[in-house]
Amino acid sequence: MSFLMVTRRDFLKYSAKLAAVLGFGASSIPRISEALITLSENPSVLWLQGQSCSGCSVSLLNTDDPGPAELLIRYISLQFHSTLSTATGETSIEIIHRTIDKGGYLLAVEGSIPSTMPEACLIGEEPLNELILKAVRSAKGIIAVGTCATFGGIPSAENNPTGAMGLSSFLKEKGITPPVIQIPGCPTHPDWIVGTLVHLLKFGMPELDTMGRPKLFFSKLIHDQCPRFPDYEREHFAKFFGDKGCFFKLGCVGTNTYADCTLRYWNSRINSCIPAGAPCIGCASDHFAKNSKFPFYRIGTDISTSSGH
Repeated sequence: MSFLMVTRRDFLKYSAKLAAVLGFGASSIPRISEALITLSENPSVLWLQGQSCSGCSVSLLNTDDPGPAELLIRYISLQFHSTLSTATGETSIEIIHRTIDKGGYLLAVEGSIPSTMPEACLIGEEPLNELILKAVRSAKGIIAVGTCATFGGIPSAENNPTGAMGLSSFLKEKGITPPVIQIPGCPTHPDWIVGTLVHLLKFGMPELDTMGRPKLFFSKLIHDQCPRFPDYEREHFAKFFGDKGCFFKLGCVGTNTYADCTLRYWNSRINSCIPAGAPCIGCASDHFAKNSKFPFYRIGTDISTSSGH
């Protein structure tokens, strides 16, 4: 189906699926539909990238119903994105500053902020640090996309030379404390981004936990939603990756990581880490990759369950 020709039936189907993503009932479908229309009109979205691998941008392009073409062309007025925008050079810089001057947009930040080495991340000839400080002041809403933008992620691992940190920490350091919606994950799930946008524009600010994460997606532990939870209770532990049984003794940190991966699944609802035979590495945790001595995969029983959230 062409994204330029969406029938009313298909549009309502998209709305119904988004209602399911948000955990709402059928009565909310008309309001979801209205929100999708609102997305195409106002506000605009300005997407800035810091220290990142662009993995969250790639994940966003895996969105389903609406697909990436529908989302980016019909439902979101994406003013600038360093990877997806067609504008380059001086034209793209002009678009960024024009959007900031106009105000009233949603600011999405992907990647961590190099707080002690501003020259490590430039947009044009301007440090990202300075551009973000301008952008947050006229934004209608602010979303930190991915673990790098929320908690610092891999770029902020100890001994890093750039002073990398998450957006909220950077703003707090500068004495600016606007509400920031935190959507962690390495990468973050496309549903978490689209669902948050729809909720923000139509239903207002989603309910957030103490770390600023939408409770819609981050209210429960991976462990409590794990398909292998019965194995954990019976102390049936896997000895090797891919084995049947609980992955706790192989280093699974689903016991202290909040997300709904095991219920939502990834890649068009195909699979998720634990069902695929791999332990949760806690990529949505605020402690992900912070400690250089903490490997992503390890074997042994000496595993702390208090180092992540």
